[in-house]
Amino acid sequence: MKSLLIPLTKLHPSDRTAMYALLESHFQGITWQAFQTDLDRKNWVLLLKDETSNILKGFSTLMFCQTSFSDQKISVVYSGDTIVDPSAWSSVALPRTWIAAVNYLRQQYAENQLYWLLICSGFRTYRFLPTFWKEFYPRYNKDTPVLIENLMVSLAQEYYGDRYDKPTGIVRFKSPQILRDGLIEIPKGRQTNPHIHFFTTKNPGYRFGDELVCLTEICYENLTDAGQRMWEAESALEFVQDSVLI
Repeated sequence: MKSLLIPLTKLHPSDRTAMYALLESHFQGITWQAFQTDLDRKNWVLLLKDETSNILKGFSTLMFCQTSFSDQKISVVYSGDTIVDPSAWSSVALPRTWIAAVNYLRQQYAENQLYWLLICSGFRTYRFLPTFWKEFYPRYNKDTPVLIENLMVSLAQEYYGDRYDKPTGIVRFKSPQILRDGLIEIPKGRQTNPHIHFFTTKNPGYRFGDELVCLTEICYENLTDAGQRMWEAESALEFVQDSVLI
């Protein structure tokens, strides 16, 4: 799998079209205008392509920025649309390259703490957190610390405005993206997984496109063993025409 980290300003129109087609084939409620509007709020795009055919197999959009909280500057990564075609589910390309890409970007603001604000309407996205991060919130086995809760609320309100419901921690879009049949169902036997059970309990409207707001700090010390292996794979970074080949 070939992975490219591309500044939004350098994204080729054909890649935009391929991204939209891949997203629309997996989600209901997708429109070209809404896709473009969300994409234009981001500043980086991670593309996963088949090395032989060059066909797009997955992507993730990112907003990497700075803001202030409690009179301190912090760096934040906001996740946008993210999808991997089922034919590539057995590959670790997305987590490996996503972690490597964020590690690359954070070096521009190395003096700041870096947080990842993630919204999840699917259990597979939420499972990314316990697989690769030690401390993340909300979670089933630990209350969210007050400071983290306040930070999560502040960032969600700043980015999502009135679409964010503070009491539930849920973002609801006017035109939500809903996973298609066959992708939204939780496989038999996995419903009892404590993380998945927590996600469906905390976000009961996930089937209708409700998004659960989550937060974790991005630093090496907060990675699980699996996450640290992905982080260390960052050594494969190469510059390719203002983009980064991972």
